[in-house]
Amino acid sequence: MDVSRVISEGKMSPFQLKAVAVCLIINMLDGFDVLAIAFAAPAIASDWSLPPVELGILFSAGLAGMMTGSIFVAPLADRHGRRTLILICLIIISIGMLATAATQNLTQIIFTRLVTGIGVGSMLPSLNTMVAEYSSDRRRRLAVSFLQVGYPVGAIVAGVVSVYLINRFGWRSVFVFGGFLSILMLPLVYFRLPESLDFLLNRQPRNALRRVNTLLRQLRQPEVSGLPQLTDENANISGFSVLTSSTYRARTLFICVAFLITLSAWYFVINWTPKILVDAGLSLNAGISGGLLISVGGVAGGLSLGFLSTRFRLRRLVATFMLSGAVVMTLFGQLDTQLSTMLVTAFALGFCLAGAMIGLYAIVADAYPAAVRSTGTGWAIGVGRLGAVSGPYVAGLLIAAGWDRALYFFALAIPLVVAMILVLRLPGRRSGPAVQTQGRRNFEKKVQ
Repeated sequence: MDVSRVISEGKMSPFQLKAVAVCLIINMLDGFDVLAIAFAAPAIASDWSLPPVELGILFSAGLAGMMTGSIFVAPLADRHGRRTLILICLIIISIGMLATAATQNLTQIIFTRLVTGIGVGSMLPSLNTMVAEYSSDRRRRLAVSFLQVGYPVGAIVAGVVSVYLINRFGWRSVFVFGGFLSILMLPLVYFRLPESLDFLLNRQPRNALRRVNTLLRQLRQPEVSGLPQLTDENANISGFSVLTSSTYRARTLFICVAFLITLSAWYFVINWTPKILVDAGLSLNAGISGGLLISVGGVAGGLSLGFLSTRFRLRRLVATFMLSGAVVMTLFGQLDTQLSTMLVTAFALGFCLAGAMIGLYAIVADAYPAAVRSTGTGWAIGVGRLGAVSGPYVAGLLIAAGWDRALYFFALAIPLVVAMILVLRLPGRRSGPAVQTQGRRNFEKKVQ
């Protein structure tokens, strides 16, 4: 029996669906944890008399933590296990959220938000990898899309819950609530989320054979009597060395740049649209509605990408979303201030950009062999976070320089065409050769 194909070529079993569902719930919680600060910020600024500059530093702390976690901590999942890292990250997030509720000054809350961001940023690549590895080939992209849609859904829930909690109990209650939710997730992950079968086969930690057979029984598959023999060289493989090897170097570069460009456009749109609509002459409520419609459009775009990816080639589909996003961004910059037209276009903007962004998460899940998948995903997401920070900042510089709306929207849309070209020219996945060219093992060995 080829153990590596038990999941990839079979039907999605209830056991696999439960694993994917647990990851989805965690990602929704991440959306809550990250966006909680945005909804609590007005009350925090009022309590501590924070000027806009200091508030901006507070917002950036979480994103900086997420970038740090994605690049430097997420790769540990390839050595110590996806499930293990998810449990550790949940503990970090719980501590960070509860500590935020107890802060007394700006320095303290910046530190606690940095810690929370590290936990979230470290965990997201493992969630993406875990869902990819527990999904069949046919349903993998759909499952990854559902996972990523959970993040904005969690953000929307954060907004609704935060309004109630802040009005009733004050801003600290939002972080207490989020911290206890993270704590409640610990037993769910410990008892219901299995370790990745790919990780157990490729790293073979202590009791790997017993754990593999336990998973096979839960998958209703026959047990195996042994695992592939590993050498000391195999156990010491460096994920980063594989990403930068001749086989994967171009792929890593293309994916990272595409993430950076797409997240830059997304965070520019999601952060600036409400103010842009108000500056264009619409009411404050209309501006807020425009921002909300971008998020709603993002959920619709992500789900559409997932369903369409089961019928069309993923890279062409993602490239289409990117090109459509560039066109809609350009159109949005040239529209008049008619409310209905602006709001419909805002929805379309969220639909296209989120579809492109979530499609990249599906692409990176297929781009690397299992032994370095979390490392590759972490680096792609980490570099993308640079775009999350730089996109809104560059837009602010252009607006401050006096560029009109049509011009700066066009300037920020052009890079999406570059991202589209990179996705279309992305080298095809070849499982294992990069490792073999370094004298390392073939990660796709069959278990006889």
